[in-house]
Amino acid sequence: MSELDAHPRLRALLEQARQRVAGASAPLVALVHPCDRLALEVAAQMAATGLARPLLIGARDLILRAADDSELSIADFEIVPTGPAAPEAAQQATHLARQGVVGALMKGSLHTDELMSAVVNKESGLRTERRISHAFVFDLPRYHKLLAMADCVVNIHPDLRTKRDILSNALELLQQIGIQRPKVGIVSAVETVNPAIPATVDAQQLVQLAHEGAWPGAVIEGPFGFDNVISAEAARIKKIESQVAGDADLLLVPDLNAGNMLYKSFNYIGGGDCAGLVLGARVPIVLTSRADSVQSRLASVALAVLAKPSH
Repeated sequence: MSELDAHPRLRALLEQARQRVAGASAPLVALVHPCDRLALEVAAQMAATGLARPLLIGARDLILRAADDSELSIADFEIVPTGPAAPEAAQQATHLARQGVVGALMKGSLHTDELMSAVVNKESGLRTERRISHAFVFDLPRYHKLLAMADCVVNIHPDLRTKRDILSNALELLQQIGIQRPKVGIVSAVETVNPAIPATVDAQQLVQLAHEGAWPGAVIEGPFGFDNVISAEAARIKKIESQVAGDADLLLVPDLNAGNMLYKSFNYIGGGDCAGLVLGARVPIVLTSRADSVQSRLASVALAVLAKPSH
């Protein structure tokens, strides 16, 4: 079975983004310091599929050398030259995003902290009123629809206020990709509120905020154990009455440790694949990993195309 056949919902996400840009000028995506084969392959793929127009930002000689070493033609791509240091490319990319020149940023061959340091800079970066966070959207063979999860990448130990922003960012993304009434399960180790497990208390308070109208149109419940948010049968056995159990669109995890391990389990044990975005900045940001599949990279670009910039 091919990668595309194994994950048809990610393929549909790609097609949704292609249809969004069909007949119009494809959005400009800044590839930051694209100085290796993987980064330049992503540029070629997004251009070939019509998802976006790559703008290569970095040291011209390093980019050209990487293209030569990789036997890739980048003659059709515009390069915005910078000095050789990766942080210079990150600063230039955020400057262009602030000016509205590019619609999204994508990590090239620099370290994540080099890119994100420029993004979160209070004076020259891309901060908004919301906390910056990350969301994945998974295509899992044993789940019946796309399943999002936040935050597995950016916020290590989020407090209640940060979780509120993580939830707002992720819900906005889901609505932008067409999920108008997202169902959210706030996940913890157990499904009962226990003061000794602060994540369950946070879940209770987030659900109360939802009841007060913080997220119109969304169904938000919790706390859930992982078993009873994924399985309606597990919830029924534990006598949990829920609109979300077995049908969640988004899992809000308690912290980065739990989320990161769960995300890798989804992909490496569960056979899933995913797209991901940094949210809450002025433009969406794609953070790629060398281990990402081709489809995952392209699906992340598709998410960036479908996501509207924050203000």
